[in-house]
Amino acid sequence: MDLDPDALLAGPRGRRLCLAVARAAAELDPGHDTQPLRDALFHAGYHLDPGAGRSLVRMWSAGRVDDVELPHPSPAAVAALLDEVPLTGLDARTLLLALVHAVDHARYWQEPDGEDVLAATPPVRDALRRVAAQLVTDPETAWWSSPAPRDDQWVVDLPHASPAPPVEGDAAAWLARWRADEVADEERARGDRPSDVRAPHTGSWWSVPAFARLTTTTRALGADGPLGLWCVEDGAGWEEAHVRRVVVPTGARVLEVDGPDAWADLCRRHPLEVTAGRRHDWFRVTGRDGRWCLPDWSRVAQEADAVHVTVAGYLTTAGRAVPVDDGLATVLAGWDPDRTYWLTDVEPAATPGRRWQMGRDRGGEPLWRPATP
Repeated sequence: MDLDPDALLAGPRGRRLCLAVARAAAELDPGHDTQPLRDALFHAGYHLDPGAGRSLVRMWSAGRVDDVELPHPSPAAVAALLDEVPLTGLDARTLLLALVHAVDHARYWQEPDGEDVLAATPPVRDALRRVAAQLVTDPETAWWSSPAPRDDQWVVDLPHASPAPPVEGDAAAWLARWRADEVADEERARGDRPSDVRAPHTGSWWSVPAFARLTTTTRALGADGPLGLWCVEDGAGWEEAHVRRVVVPTGARVLEVDGPDAWADLCRRHPLEVTAGRRHDWFRVTGRDGRWCLPDWSRVAQEADAVHVTVAGYLTTAGRAVPVDDGLATVLAGWDPDRTYWLTDVEPAATPGRRWQMGRDRGGEPLWRPATP
């Protein structure tokens, strides 16, 4: 689907992206005082964070906290500051770093953080509309809605990542094992998980075949390397990786998930119920209590060789409770933007892989580049 402002603002990750773009735009303009917006986002996000005062605390350097009147800006006040931000100077790198920020703050095992909550308030969401409108027409975001390029797919192997690297030639066997494990986990969960959906219990929260050790790929972004270096949900701050190209099988059938409708349709055609195992985590992230499902990837593999979630599909879908059928819903969780999961075996390209390292540019921002031999 073509990305539009309403769709972008309907997704938690899309809203967080717009907020990150607005903050970056304010800092890019030399004539704009960015401090009021930075302060307002920090303090408003703190007060709206579910962990405020417990898992999240503010440190103050001006004496005893009891003696300081800490700011408590309203969403309307934040929205007024966002309205003043000039949306100029945005380039591909600024948008990439904003996307990285939105992905970094995705979490499906606890409530959304304060800035996610702030971005969902009506005043701030309305203020972000002009950001969304500019993003969907920016030439630098045109590829966000594009399908997986068949001649440009790259594996990024991260050290000590979970799940483990793929095992070549075993896709069908790993998918069968994944399904058996999911069914067994759901059966156990029916007997040992708390009945109270608000109970402090966590378990499996992802909707990808996470431990099926399948090959996953993303496209390359020129000198910045594959997007898989940059955008990884629940990442571990890796500073090195091994990058290698893969050969997409001729005639490979790739299903494109370009928004919530496509994700719901995939779940509707191949449902695997996971209510008992995921209800506590997915309630916390969406606020919905009900029946849940995800795609049965072992069955999806019968009609497709791979599934690709576009950047637009990720921004509009991830973290939402997406209706599937009456009383049944799903969540796209743990799937990075532009990532393709291969449900069949793919071969590495003849050219050898290469090690990449994380560095910093002159402004202190992250910068992935090939390692020096």
